[in-house]
Amino acid sequence: MKKIILSVFLTLVVIIGAILIYIYSGSYNVSQLVPHNALTKWAVTTTTHHSIDKRLKGIKVPPMNDSAMIAEGFMHYNEMCVTCHGGPGISPDELAKGLYPQPPKFYKSTDMPDTAEAFWIIKNGIKMTSMPAFGPTHTDAKIWAMTDFLLTKLNEMSPEEYQLWVHKYSKPDGSSN
Repeated sequence: MKKIILSVFLTLVVIIGAILIYIYSGSYNVSQLVPHNALTKWAVTTTTHHSIDKRLKGIKVPPMNDSAMIAEGFMHYNEMCVTCHGGPGISPDELAKGLYPQPPKFYKSTDMPDTAEAFWIIKNGIKMTSMPAFGPTHTDAKIWAMTDFLLTKLNEMSPEEYQLWVHKYSKPDGSSN
């Protein structure tokens, strides 16, 4: 029994030592320009999905497709999200082109998150993706408004309609209401 315990202990020490050597060697390229290797991508993606799924319990989705919420959500999306995610007739800004992973383009996307998941992501952000958390700066009501716009209106808008909303909901200085 002592030999088994000693073998397990020594194996763990060797594995931890190899990991530390790899970390301190600088071999892993942290550049935004170099995609993750398959193992890292799998680990990050799997961890992200399971982490979010575990935290969705208890989120109560309010009634959606509310015109006032959608208008408010548009203003927030246009002010804070279009830079990275783009919109109808609008490409993401050059800042977003240097991010890895690339922010999803929601306009005309067929891979939209469900309602509770979108709310959670907007509120909490996601580590290692450049998706910020808006929970510290926005109320749940404002985050639900962004969620409502994103999931019920954005994909239906034409580039012309989006620009009409930009003019309708913008202040004279060009910022959103």
